[in-house]
Amino acid sequence: MMTGFLITLPFIALVVWLANGIRLIGKVSEGQPIGERPNTAILMVDLQTTFWDSNLFTERSMSDAQTAIIDELKSAKKQGFPVIAIRQEWSILSTKVIARLTMGGKAIAGTRGTEIAEPFTGFPDYVLTKRVQDSFETGELDQLLEKLDVGELRIVGLDARYCVNKTAMAALGRGYKVTLIEKGILAAEPEQGRKVLKTVSQAGAKLK
Repeated sequence: MMTGFLITLPFIALVVWLANGIRLIGKVSEGQPIGERPNTAILMVDLQTTFWDSNLFTERSMSDAQTAIIDELKSAKKQGFPVIAIRQEWSILSTKVIARLTMGGKAIAGTRGTEIAEPFTGFPDYVLTKRVQDSFETGELDQLLEKLDVGELRIVGLDARYCVNKTAMAALGRGYKVTLIEKGILAAEPEQGRKVLKTVSQAGAKLK
């Protein structure tokens, strides 16, 4: 009996380790309330070559989203709003393993395709890297937004169900005003994406 337990123990440890990786990926971080801030910034979430060129989205949805995103970015530039690109790079060991097992190895740190996708390369004023779905997890985005005195975020990017969702919820939890540019947000499963955006709007975000 003891021998059987010792044999299964490494397997149990592996399952627990991977489960913790999954928890880390989807966790929404908490931060200090920001108070009143006057400025607005645009967040470009995961608009990277590895996702944009992945065939996860239909040509029509990508074309429509690209038009909406570029319109939003051009408008931001005219108004002097900073554009912040958030790049996904799985760099925590457990999340790298999960990315290889379930995501085809996309966006693992050090792999090809993690750069900003070609249609959007000329727009970001700042480029930050995130390790999980929530763009606030490392604390770098908190620091940049404080430096820029930003209290309102307008979000475009992908995927509505995951990184856009978790980033928006983390922002709302800190007291940011959040506007989701619906036509500029993609989801591999569009119906589920719309449901998630509706849920985020019920939590306080504005859908536009």
